[in-house]
Amino acid sequence: MKLIVQKYGGSSVADVDKLKIIASMIASVKKQGIDVVVVVSAMGKTTNQLIEMAKAISPDPPRREIDMLLSTGERTSMALLCIALHEEGIESISLTGSQAGIITNDRHNDARVIEVRPVRVFDELDKGKVVVIGGFQGVSYKRDITTLGRGGSDTSAVALSAALNAERCEIYSDVDGVYTTDPNIVKDAKHLPEISYQQIQEMAEAGAKVLNAQAVQFAKESKITLYARNTFNPGKETVIKDVSKKELSGVLAVVYEKEIVRVFIHDADKIDWVLQYLEEQQIPIKEFQVSGIAGDKGYKCSFIISTSSLYNWEKIKEALEEKLRDGIYINESLAALSIIGEGFSRNNDALNNTMKLLDKHGINYYGVNTTSFRISLLVEKYLLEEAVNICHEYWIK
Repeated sequence: MKLIVQKYGGSSVADVDKLKIIASMIASVKKQGIDVVVVVSAMGKTTNQLIEMAKAISPDPPRREIDMLLSTGERTSMALLCIALHEEGIESISLTGSQAGIITNDRHNDARVIEVRPVRVFDELDKGKVVVIGGFQGVSYKRDITTLGRGGSDTSAVALSAALNAERCEIYSDVDGVYTTDPNIVKDAKHLPEISYQQIQEMAEAGAKVLNAQAVQFAKESKITLYARNTFNPGKETVIKDVSKKELSGVLAVVYEKEIVRVFIHDADKIDWVLQYLEEQQIPIKEFQVSGIAGDKGYKCSFIISTSSLYNWEKIKEALEEKLRDGIYINESLAALSIIGEGFSRNNDALNNTMKLLDKHGINYYGVNTTSFRISLLVEKYLLEEAVNICHEYWIK
């Protein structure tokens, strides 16, 4: 029998009335003789509310307990959806991430899926049931509840799609797919009917609130086509799939990441300590750069930390500054602006033109990082929206 996986985001399951509508949609698919596995996020702003509750008690809540707390949001959604499906006459069962066999590493707040063992899911499907799974969560090999970071329900859905050999994975939210930039900043942002795995992954890595980067990696490895759709306004969609390099060309999108900090380490003797400390705190870094030669007094490094999923950044910052004192500088005034496309490593045209464009408008940049699919520049946060508009107008025709 044909099997599809559907994922519904927080805005799609924000209240009971919406859950009833979704239950009706799922029932209509099931009645066509199609097996359905549904992955749900927490209702509306539940996750943010739970985080605020934790912060009201402690500025440095234990990461393990945060995961235990946040995992309750998805459990509420999945149970209520199963109750709604019951009213539609559809047999269903709700499963947590651990019950569904989603195994992760032992990092908390941003765990990575290392294996999916969907034995229970297959058993319930064989009984003719719709299986509703709480997204964003799994269980570590130490048997602790873990969460998968921002957009983690996407990862749950695509990892399950791969493990179940699903025909496709449908991602439902309050937008009808992927756009050339954030429509909240650029009113004439264009809808993208199709995009490659590589490009959407670079967009996610660069901070765009599209699909989760790890989710796209699962899809790419398993060749699963993803369909990004609007839950309650069907029509347009973005199809994410393997696209030949011949079809990829030019600049496709302009994205940004606001919640970042850039850390400079001037004390060479403390670099190892800093990296070890951040690893102990389970904080990933990116765009690590060094200048000078190890052993030389001028040796130093810099790197970027994304703070969007850090619930205790102020305490981490305080510990770093206390240990290094004058040997560290943390810049919280920058944001990352990224141009997404293809073939940027073949020549320097896109990089040169973007730098000249920002120079022309008096927008300084404080760091550049490139890949074949992305050019990222650090700009001042207060100039970010202007920079996004300028680059979108220039590059997106």
